[in-house]
Parts: sequence; structure tokens; C-alpha cells
Amino acid sequence: MIESDVFLTPAQIVAELDKYIIGQHEAKRHVAIALRNRWRRLHAPLDMQHEIVPNNILMIGSTGVGKTEIARRLASIADAPFTKVEASKFTEVGYVGRDVESMVRDLAEQSVNMVKLRRKEAVKTQAAQVVEDIILDALIPPVSGTATPATRQGVGFGTAADGNQMPTSDQELNERTRDKFREKIRSGELDERKIEIKVEQSSTSGIGILGGQTGMDEASLSGLQDMLGNMLPKKTRKRRVTIAEARRILLDEEAAKLIDMEEVKEEALRHAENSGIIFIDEIDKVASRSGKGGGGPDVSREGVQRDLLPIVEGSAVSTKYGILNTDHILFIAAGAFHVAKPSDLIPELQGRFPIRVELQSLSKDDFYRILKDPKNALTKQYEALLQAEEVELTFDDAALERLAEIAFEVNSEVENIGARRLHTVMSRLLNDILFDVPDKIGANARIQITRELVDERLRDMVRNRDLTQYIL
Repeated sequence: MIESDVFLTPAQIVAELDKYIIGQHEAKRHVAIALRNRWRRLHAPLDMQHEIVPNNILMIGSTGVGKTEIARRLASIADAPFTKVEASKFTEVGYVGRDVESMVRDLAEQSVNMVKLRRKEAVKTQAAQVVEDIILDALIPPVSGTATPATRQGVGFGTAADGNQMPTSDQELNERTRDKFREKIRSGELDERKIEIKVEQSSTSGIGILGGQTGMDEASLSGLQDMLGNMLPKKTRKRRVTIAEARRILLDEEAAKLIDMEEVKEEALRHAENSGIIFIDEIDKVASRSGKGGGGPDVSREGVQRDLLPIVEGSAVSTKYGILNTDHILFIAAGAFHVAKPSDLIPELQGRFPIRVELQSLSKDDFYRILKDPKNALTKQYEALLQAEEVELTFDDAALERLAEIAFEVNSEVENIGARRLHTVMSRLLNDILFDVPDKIGANARIQITRELVDERLRDMVRNRDLTQYIL
């Protein structure tokens, strides 16, 4: 199993989330408890592990308040398979569109990629040695006949005083040359030299299977394509690339040869079943509207909910890697619920999301902290962008306060899109500067964003109350 015996406590999980997400403490507490409970279940008595089911969470809040970011960062902290889907993209079984089981297949794919990457890292040293030999052979081919003692007979080997065979001068010279080039390869001296290598091609790249004609589902089609790929001979083609590029391409191929894909699949399915997180966004879009009769789009919405129900309750879903049981997957659903209400979801589905968290709208102070505190703050992102041009960008505290104030006002008077409004404001503020670098503003320049500059650049946004052109 991938799960570690050392895992973060709920308080530590919240502290990690605080590095990237401002406010929403109640939501952070609930997801931290849910995540820690995954670890607790795996360390509970064996006869109770199957009985303990996750407490799925329903997040309610306007767009841009941090719902998706909380779920995404949670998966990163847990190093768990994570997939985000939009409920509005699904259709009821029997209609054209994605079926709800595809979210589980997506999770299985994510888990396989995670395990495969981890396994490749484990054999990286061994694969690197093989790759080094392939590159060396392309540069300085070994002299034939030196592979085994049997092949050395009658090909110019001398005999030493003790009766042992000695290599000829040509073979000895070849080995010395190879040793010198091996050192150069390791030091990176030859990274820009081009060599010719053989690269494997997918055997199924030209195979097309029409599911509608065969009556097969998505998982079966993928499995059949993989099976055909394994049956067909591997195709290779020659490519002329730099040694640095050859190392990258060949390292991935050789590492893949050293791992057992059957073991990867088994471990990935266990990992997805015990640690997987599925985030269902826009769940309110499939809720039937209050007070409406059962007809039109509401019928389809209720159909999607009923298809979701067995997945969330726990069922066995067929994927191309095998059967994946959803009993212990953590489901986090989210929606703004501006029109529909959580009570408009069918009762059975409501019961599968026992934890409900209402996220708060962002205040002016929240906007200020979002601009200043997080490790990935928008201001730090723009500073990094201009640093690539060797231009130093800094923000005064007064400027950040004014930016927060403007973003809050626009959200209040037009449409509340949460923290996404900061992208609009920052883009409006810095677009001219980003355009002028490096043509007019050269390297080693220093640009300081002050409150006065913010007022000057955003004067039109502040004056004009018809701000629809700035809505994302």
C-alpha cells in the first residue's frame, strides 16, 4: 500500500491549507477531519475497516470563494488520486453524453499514473545505467567479439604469461575511448551532440474502434485497445535527437520496461479505493428547481442524480485496469445553490452527503490577504513573470489595500465572482507594463506599484458603474 504510517493531524492539514487558502476555517476543519479519518480507518481493526464509510461533504458557496481550491489542495496534501468533474456535463443513462461511471474511470487512470510514476522513480538509477550504455553504443560502438570469452576465440587475442587471454590493442583502445566518452556523457559535455536512436511507437495508434457499432462501453473499448496493443508487435522508428533529449526519451522507455504493470494496476486500484477523492462541482445544476412540476429538463436532472446515487453509496465499476469499488472513496460535492437549494436534491442523494459546509463570501480584508499571504499569491505570480525578464516588480501595502477595495466594490455592484475578480483587476492594472517589457522597459528596471498608480490605472473601473465589460 502507498499509505504512509506517518500522516498529518487535522490541525497540520488546516495549517497546510492556510498557506494557499484565506479564510473558510469551518470548511477546512471538516475536510481535515475527513482526510485524517482515511488514515484512521486503515489503522482500525480489520473487522471494522470495511464498515467505516467516509462522511462525504457538500460545500455550499458562491463562485470564487475557494471550494475547488480546498478539494485540490486536500488531494495534494494526501498525495491521493484526485479527479474533478462537473455534474452538469453528465447525462442520464441512455442519452448521448458522459455517464457518471466515467468519473470513477478517470480516478483509476489518475491512480495508475501516480503509482507508475512512483515505480519509475524507484528504478530510475537502474534505467539510467541502461540508457547510458545505449547512448555510448550510439557514439562509440563496441568492437565485435568482446562480449563473451567464447566469442573471443580466434579473433586476435594474445596469451599472457599466466595463460590468460589478453585483448588486442584495437579492443583495448576501443574500451579506453568508451570510458572517456562515458565520463563526458555523465558530465553533460556532450548533451548538445546529436545521435540516432530507436523509439518505440504505440501499436494501437492506427486502430479505431467504434463503440456505437460494437455496443461496448468506454472501459471495455479501452481494455480491448490495450489488449490489441499487447498482441501486436512493437513498432520502432529512428529519430535523430540531442543526447540530452535522447536521455529523457530513453529513460522513460527503459524505466517502463523495468516495472511490472500488473502490480502497478493492482496497487493503483487499492490506492484509488482507499484514498481516492472525487470532487463533483456544480451539483446544484442537476437539482430539480423548487416548486416546478416533474417535466422537461428536471426529469433529466433527476435521472443524473439517480445515476450518481449508486456510485456515491458504493458500487463496483468496471475500468480498463479492473474492478474498482467506490465504497470508501471520499466524495466532495459543491455548488452555489443560487436558484436551487440543497433540499432540491433527491433525499437519497442528500443522505449520502451528511456534512454540509457553507462557505462565506469574501470580505475586503480577505481580498487583501489573498493578494499578500498565500505562497502562490497573484502578486507573487506577476513578480515571478517579470523576474524572467530581469525586471523587479514590488507592491506597496497601500496599493494592495486599494486593489482589494476595488475588487470588493466591483463584486458588490456587478456580480460576485469571488477571488476571480482579482484576476480582472490585476490584469487591468499591469497589462501596459507587461506589454512594454522588454521593448520599452529593459532589464534591471525596478517597478513599484503604489496606491496612486492603482488609482490612475483603474480610474475608469472605479468611476464607471456599468462594469459588465470586466466580468470574467
